[in-house]
Amino acid sequence: MKSANPYSRRDFVALSVVGPLVGRLPWFRPKELVLGDTRFRIVRNHRSTRRYVLLDGDQDAARQVLLHHMESQRGVAYLIEGATREVAIAGGKLDPNRMFSRAGAEDSLRSLNPGWNQGQVTAALDLLDGQREKLLDAVFPPDRGLLIALGTGAHPVTDAAATAEQHSLPQPDKPQAFYLCTDPADYQALAASPFNVVLSRYLRARDDGSLARRAVVRQVRFLHIEARPGDAATQREMLAWAETHLR
Repeated sequence: MKSANPYSRRDFVALSVVGPLVGRLPWFRPKELVLGDTRFRIVRNHRSTRRYVLLDGDQDAARQVLLHHMESQRGVAYLIEGATREVAIAGGKLDPNRMFSRAGAEDSLRSLNPGWNQGQVTAALDLLDGQREKLLDAVFPPDRGLLIALGTGAHPVTDAAATAEQHSLPQPDKPQAFYLCTDPADYQALAASPFNVVLSRYLRARDDGSLARRAVVRQVRFLHIEARPGDAATQREMLAWAETHLR
């Protein structure tokens, strides 16, 4: 007796041809990425080697700046979902900008979840380890493209400049607004801007699990645009200047 196979040989041939193309079709592309309990909304606008990321869920002004930017600029943006600075992970909390290495994530988990035992910490770290590289492969741009992150100035530019390899501070009266870049050529271009800028390649620093440090290790061009919380106008100007002047 023949098995009740609903597919013909022609169906399988068609699937073998079309299957590899599915991921390239815009309506089949994922609309979010997941790392642990953290979700990133994906916004695409045509093909480009530009990538953008928002890691501060509680910064609605920066979110709106990036969403508006993506309406006219080519590239792919990854925006963390949620409305708090920390994100949920295995029943606890984690600083999202410390989750890009096991060492950085462990420090953050122990700091934010003082009641956790070693088993809980290890379980959360193993969960992150199983998914981290997939997120990084998506967020990091191809072909020497540029990754731009939007954030808020938790520390003044003078703190960053103290350990930076180079810095330019044309706006000392605006210490919370500055570019932090990891590529020397990008620094040379940004130093001609009207904004504060520091070049920091992080390799001498302790592994803090930040996206910037992982970008340096992977030799990815990275630019972090810092501004005061809620200062959408400055962040918009800085993003536009970088977009225009960086190749």
